[in-house]
Amino acid sequence: MKSRNTRRRLALRATALTSVVAAAIALTGCSGAASSGPTTITFSYLWGGEEAKALEKVIADFNKSQSEIKVVGVSSPDAQKQLTSMSSSNGSFDISDNFGNAVGSWASKGILAPLDDYLKTEKVDLGDFAPASMEQMKFQGKTYALPIAVHTQQLMYNKDLLAKAGVQPPTTMDELATAIQKLTVTDSSGAITQIGLGNPSTSTLLTTLGYAFGGTWDGDDNRTPSPDDPKNIDALNWYDSTLTDKFGADKIVSFTSGLGQYMSAQDPFYTGKEAMVIDGEWQAVNIPKVAPSLNWGVIDIPALDDSLAGTTQVSTSTLFIPSNSKHKAEAAKFLAYIVGDKPMTDFTLALGNLPSKTSLLTDPAYSSIPNFDSWLKALTSKNAHALASQPYSAHYATDLGTAFDDVVRGVAKPQAAMKSVADKVSSYDAG
Repeated sequence: MKSRNTRRRLALRATALTSVVAAAIALTGCSGAASSGPTTITFSYLWGGEEAKALEKVIADFNKSQSEIKVVGVSSPDAQKQLTSMSSSNGSFDISDNFGNAVGSWASKGILAPLDDYLKTEKVDLGDFAPASMEQMKFQGKTYALPIAVHTQQLMYNKDLLAKAGVQPPTTMDELATAIQKLTVTDSSGAITQIGLGNPSTSTLLTTLGYAFGGTWDGDDNRTPSPDDPKNIDALNWYDSTLTDKFGADKIVSFTSGLGQYMSAQDPFYTGKEAMVIDGEWQAVNIPKVAPSLNWGVIDIPALDDSLAGTTQVSTSTLFIPSNSKHKAEAAKFLAYIVGDKPMTDFTLALGNLPSKTSLLTDPAYSSIPNFDSWLKALTSKNAHALASQPYSAHYATDLGTAFDDVVRGVAKPQAAMKSVADKVSSYDAG
């Protein structure tokens, strides 16, 4: 009997011990889950250098602001690698950036996550973003990206060169044409030594001029390529007669082939080789660093008539969440944070870009940047336009670029060049 009771007590003790161990294991499991810490998400971004440093500061501030999510930033300036990851079944990042003209194509392929539900949860006010900047963020009624920074185009001019030539900053297309003639200088052989209007980007310059003449590049619905819009042709004819025909395409090509690197100390606008250029707000930050003695100004781009005053072209730097992200909700929280007032202001100041939110355009933080207010004001213009972001946009941009080069080099006249693009429209991906 004693032996049986002993065995029973031992069995009860064993059962109790098993229960304790099981409970301990359960507690350990709970403890392990709790000690696993915040959810880690990867932010793979295309920026590098000083821009990457500024972004890492924003990431660090976010990580300090809460304990649920840890963002790991990875500078990876390889757009093809980015697209490969997004197109795979197992992506390598949860949030990334690119330019707005890619949104439509990527959304149509299903590789971007729609953001509307997440943005509603995070209480992101889409109405505060500049309307022109939001045009590239949507596809078929859904939002697939948000602009962290935006860019506008304005007319920059060398004050000393204009004063020497007796030219006032032009405010109409006729005045701009006259100014270009007076500010283009040739030597005894006819070679150009100074040009009235430089050309940092042929496509940006000519599409912007199309808008300034009242044209559209994507139809009235912003969904249909319209390269041969008559007003686009008028703009290209104006450029052709003002520069290419007047001074000779061969002479212009010879002149531009010897120009210094863009935004370096040898930039042709900085060195007085170009009297005027149509360019973006980043110049306002770069010039004091690279060419501090340059005496320059900036005004609105001249337009065909008063109804087109304030014409500018808007482009965007965007943030998005790929469809294959495993942590979309967490990525959306970080996205909502980075487009908040302070992070957006800090980041755009570091890059010398415009904030995409209209409520920030009058922020005194930007007042120390010389001439920056001109680009800021342009963003709210009723004549601020952005090229459409549609499935066809990449193909269309390539064809436009080729045709524009033909016009600038005197290979084709505007009407024929734009017809060549229009003839290809039917082959584009409609999404």
